[in-house]
Amino acid sequence: MKSADTHRAPGAGVTATWNYTLGSIVFLFIIIDAIIAFDYLADFTATRDPLVLALLISGLLAAAARIRYCWFLRDDDFGPVPPRAWTIALFAPAVLSWALAFAVPELSVYAAAQIWFSGVLFAAALPGSRRWIVTGIMLGATAIPALWHVLWDRPIIAQPVGLSHGLVLLYGAMLPFMLFTSLWMWRIIRRLDEARVLAAKLAVTQERLRFAADLHDIQGHHLQVIALQAELAERTLGADTARTAAQLTEIRLTAKHAMEETRSLVAGLRDIDFADELENAREVLSLSGAACALEITDIPRDPAAQRVLGFAVREATTNILRHSTATRATIELASDRDGYALTITNNGVGDAVDPADSHGGSGLAGLRDRVAAIGGTLAVDRSVAEGAECFELSVWIPGDDRRGGAQ
Repeated sequence: MKSADTHRAPGAGVTATWNYTLGSIVFLFIIIDAIIAFDYLADFTATRDPLVLALLISGLLAAAARIRYCWFLRDDDFGPVPPRAWTIALFAPAVLSWALAFAVPELSVYAAAQIWFSGVLFAAALPGSRRWIVTGIMLGATAIPALWHVLWDRPIIAQPVGLSHGLVLLYGAMLPFMLFTSLWMWRIIRRLDEARVLAAKLAVTQERLRFAADLHDIQGHHLQVIALQAELAERTLGADTARTAAQLTEIRLTAKHAMEETRSLVAGLRDIDFADELENAREVLSLSGAACALEITDIPRDPAAQRVLGFAVREATTNILRHSTATRATIELASDRDGYALTITNNGVGDAVDPADSHGGSGLAGLRDRVAAIGGTLAVDRSVAEGAECFELSVWIPGDDRRGGAQ
C-alpha cells in the first residue's frame, strides 16, 4: 500500500473550527471594507477628486493585506508573531490612508479607520497584555486626524450620519472584542484537541507499559527458573544421568508453561468483545472526522464468529484511518443467506486497497484467511454514491448451525 496521508480533509475536526473562525473574520472585514469602498467610489464619481481616488486605492490595498494577514492568526503554524514582511505590507497602505486623512476632512473618519482595522488585526496576533497596549495605541492614532480637523473647525462628516457610517462606526468599535473573542475560542478548541490527542497517546503508552510489565513478569520469572535448572543439569551432566534427564524435563515444562502464559497474555490483549469493538470503531472514526453509523440487526452467537467479525471491523477501521479521507462511514450487520453479512463502507477512497487486487494488503490477506477458516467469504469493491467514490468491505460468514463445531 502507499504511505498513509496524515492530513485530514478540510472541514474535519479542529480544522473545521479554524475554517469557520477564519471565514467569520474575513467576512467581517469584507463587509466593512466594501461599505467604505462604495462610499469612496460614490464620492469620487461626484467630485473627481484625485485625493479621494488615492483613498480608494489605499483602502483596497489595505483590505487585501488584511484578508491575507488573517491566515497568520493560526498561531500554531507561524508562532506568536507573523512574518515581518507581511506586517509591513499590512500597515503600509493603512498608514498612507491615515496620512491622507489630514488632507480630506470629510473622509477623515474612513481614512483614519484603516489604521485602526489593520492595527487591531496585528494586535490579535500578539500575546497577553501586548495585544491591549497595541490596541490602545492604534485607537489614539486613529483619533488624531479627526481631532486635528475639529481643532481647525473643519467638518469631519460632510453629510448627516447615514446607515453606512453607523455600520462602520459600530463594527469598528466592536472589532477588538469580536476578533479577540473569536481567536480566544479557537485557541481553546485547539488546546482541547491537543489534549485529546495527548490523552490518546498517553493511553496507548500506558497500555504498552502494562503489557511490557506483564510480559517481563512472565518471561523474566520463567527464564530465571530455566537458567537455574540448566545450571543444575550442567552440574549433574555425566555424574547423574537420571537427575540430568529430570532437570531437562523440568526445563522443557517450564518453557512450555512460559509459552502458554505468553499466549494467554497476547490473547487477552487482542480478544475484544464484539459490541465493544463496534463502539470503539464508531468513536474512533467520529473523532477522526468521519461520521459513523451502526446498523446492527443480528449478531451471531458463536464467539469464534464474533472474533472474526471483530477483526474485520478493526481492519476496516484501520484502513479508513490510514488510507482515506472519509467523512462518512457505515457498519452494517444482518442475517443473509443462512448466515451473517457484515458491510463496511466509507466515502473517502483515497489510497484504499484496489479491488482489482485479489488479496489486497497484508491486513486484508490475513483477514481473508480468518474468514475462510470458518467457511466465509470476503470481498472489496468501489462504487459511486452521491457523487463521491466509496470503498466497501463485505464479509459473509455461515450461520451458527451451518458451522456446527468446526471451531
